[in-house]
Amino acid sequence: MIPAMDPKRMKGMMDKLGVKTTEINADEVIIKGQKNYVIKHPQVTVIDFQGNKSFQIVGEIEEKEAGVSAEDIKLVMEKTGASHEKAKKALEDAAGDIAQAILDLS
Repeated sequence: MIPAMDPKRMKGMMDKLGVKTTEINADEVIIKGQKNYVIKHPQVTVIDFQGNKSFQIVGEIEEKEAGVSAEDIKLVMEKTGASHEKAKKALEDAAGDIAQAILDLS
């Protein structure tokens, strides 16, 4: 168990080690991958140690399946004149990259 430490003393120790922290004001954080994670009302802290930055994010996490959105399909359809099915397939083939999907259909 870690004993309680005075925040000023902790900050002084971190400064001596070269660790700097910065708070970022954010409304939402999105992590995209096999699954998408949307973090609402996040508290984001950047930790800079010897030029390497890492992020600590705390908030309400919502997990979503990765895939193409209806808005993206509609945009590709409008820009290319493709059908819904062709636009969706092009987006899936392009891993959700709208510009690539448009180029592939053009």
